[in-house]
This record gives sequence, structure tokens and C-alpha cells, in this order.
Amino acid sequence: MAFTETDTTGDYENVSPEQLRLFYATKASINPNLSTPSIPPTVSQVHADTVARQGSLAIMAVSDYQGMLQNFFVGLLEAKRILEVGTFTGASAIFFASALQRNGVSGGPDAHGNKPLTCLEISEEYAAIARQNFVQAGVDDYIDIVVGDAHHSLAELADQTFDLIFLDADKPSYTAYCQVILNHHMLAPSGLIIADNTAFNNVTPFINIPAPVASDATPLDVPFSGFPEEREHGQAIHEFNEYIRQEPSVEAVMLPLFTGITLVRLLPSD
Repeated sequence: MAFTETDTTGDYENVSPEQLRLFYATKASINPNLSTPSIPPTVSQVHADTVARQGSLAIMAVSDYQGMLQNFFVGLLEAKRILEVGTFTGASAIFFASALQRNGVSGGPDAHGNKPLTCLEISEEYAAIARQNFVQAGVDDYIDIVVGDAHHSLAELADQTFDLIFLDADKPSYTAYCQVILNHHMLAPSGLIIADNTAFNNVTPFINIPAPVASDATPLDVPFSGFPEEREHGQAIHEFNEYIRQEPSVEAVMLPLFTGITLVRLLPSD
């Protein structure tokens, strides 16, 4: 999610009503009474460094607002263990680690050698940057980074259980990731999956098209504008949305925020 969408340092006089609403929501969500700051102190520098190093790819970093929203769920669930699939330069993980601290979770490995937050990242370059950012934020004791293809990494973690799982990696693989998570019972019974970017501009034209999408299916005749722009990418995310909507073991709701955030919980078993 593009963190610039909720950058509260902007010029409030020259923004759209939608942007001003986001700015206002961010400011209104900052709670001065929390045991750890609503916005971790180093996140703004992480954002700035990400823009300087990664340019337009910086839109992959979570916004302050989204970070606070996700941390609200960490608190609501009283989460002790979190899995993040797709870490980039570490902003979202820093938010999560701060929320775990707020929940009274201690850093360092548990009896099984696992830290409270496990991050999967395919890029060694991004993982190295994230590690530096974790040290600067003082949360490195909370985070393990596993570098490699998340398909393989998830399989290796299949015997572990997490209270919250955040999906923010390659979007066409969301269905495969969720199948591993659900088939191996990696989500705690009262846990939550947060899937990011589920309503990109190239996804919404597939409204009312059954999944899997037939080769001759015709989405709405609107431009596939936004990032990324490929029809195949949008089709894959639409197929994930349909899969999770119809999966009998879960309930899902999509929030029309930014480029779409889908929340998934397990239904009680019979």
C-alpha cells in the first residue's frame, strides 16, 4: 500500500476530499495513551529511505494508517505470533513488532527457537535492508527473516501456528499460499489472515466473472490503470478473491481501502 496516500506532512489545502479523509483518519487514529507509539518512531525514516532507494516501488510499503489498522487487529486478537509473507523494506514488520510489544510479548526465541514474528522475503536485497531497519527500530529480537521463495518457506513452516498472517507478496500466488495455510492449519482457530492489494484497478473489471476465468471471458471495458497493469495479474487476484469467498472453512470480507484489504477468519468447525 502506498504510504504516501496517508502522508500527514502534505499540503492539506491542495488535496482531494478522498486524500483529506485519509489524512484525517490517520491523525484521528493516533492514540497518545498506548504503551508503544501508534506510529513507531523510525517508520518515517524507513519510508523516506525506501523512496530514495527504490523510487516508484516505494508504493509497496504500508502506510501509517494501514500499519495502525493492522496493529488494532493484533491487539484485538491478543496475538502472540505473526507470519508476514512479503516484507519489502520492513515497515509493516516494525508496526507488527510494536504491536506485539504492546501485547506484552517478549522478544527473542521461544522454546522452539522461533521469534514472535516470522517474515518471508524472496529478495536478499530487501531482506538486508529490512534487517538494518529492524535494528534501528530496536525490534530485531522480535523478528526472524526467512529469505527465499515463499512457496517453499511456507511448506517448511507448515507445522507452526500463527495468530495473524499478513499476505503481501506476489499476488498471483495468494491462492496457493492460502491453500497451504488452511490445509496445514497454520492459522489459529481465532486468528486472522490479512491479504493486501486484493482490489487493484486491474482486478475490479472482472466483477461477476466466474472463476477460474475462462480464456474468452470479457471483463468490463475499462482501462487497466494502476500498478501493476497486466490483465493476467488482475485475473489471478480475482480468482483468489473468488476462491476465498467460496472456501467453506472461512469467512472473508474485503475492505475497499486503498487497493483492497481482505480479512479472512476461520469458521467454527462442526
